[in-house]
Amino acid sequence: MAILKLAGFLRPRNQLLHKRLPGEGVRDSIWQHAINTLAGFSTVRQNIVADGKLTGRVFAPYSVFKGKAALSAEPRLPTFSKLDSGGVKLNRRGVIMLTFWPSVGERKYDWEKRQLFALSATEVGSLISIGTRDSCEFFHDPSMLSSNAGQVRKSLSFKPNADGSGYFVSLSVVNNNLKTNDRFTVPVTTAEFAVMRTAFSFALPHIMGWDRFTNQPSESISQSPSKVVPQLMETEWDR
Repeated sequence: MAILKLAGFLRPRNQLLHKRLPGEGVRDSIWQHAINTLAGFSTVRQNIVADGKLTGRVFAPYSVFKGKAALSAEPRLPTFSKLDSGGVKLNRRGVIMLTFWPSVGERKYDWEKRQLFALSATEVGSLISIGTRDSCEFFHDPSMLSSNAGQVRKSLSFKPNADGSGYFVSLSVVNNNLKTNDRFTVPVTTAEFAVMRTAFSFALPHIMGWDRFTNQPSESISQSPSKVVPQLMETEWDR
């Protein structure tokens, strides 16, 4: 994403963030992420103001940066295809996509080593219903019920802190094909989890496609499944 000049009060902050970026060779850092997020919001707003319609994908992840890893969450909307009758049909269900990537130094994160975990509507329901002393765990295997079952396994867990001040969010990815075993743990505070719970609750009917009952079709509706917006087709198994 191109770095844009932001008007008014955002310019001095961006200049300061640029000065604090680490040297070349490190692609990601918390400061670069902040700049990209601001630029992304600026681009979307300009597109809406220009013609009254949304002309690009909105980038608005909720991110948590901690010492050993970072975590972000954002909804991926479902896609639809148009029927000859004029109606629309659900083509692919939406998810809440969680992205984890490791720290490689102080305020430095390696985006190339990110791992994804897509929460279904039911998994979102399980997550937003846990209490301060409850835990939950999810398992994903793209080859389940086939001869390749177990070759790639993902395990996501939310476990409460002993003092009740938040949760440890952990993702384990075992890839026997690549002989890799990645693990990420991000501690989230009670406040951070409250944001996630509220945001996930808001997004739930949207990833189910139920909002389409009351709204006009959006850009995610197309004449055929092959014409949907490419970014919306990304899954946790694309890498």
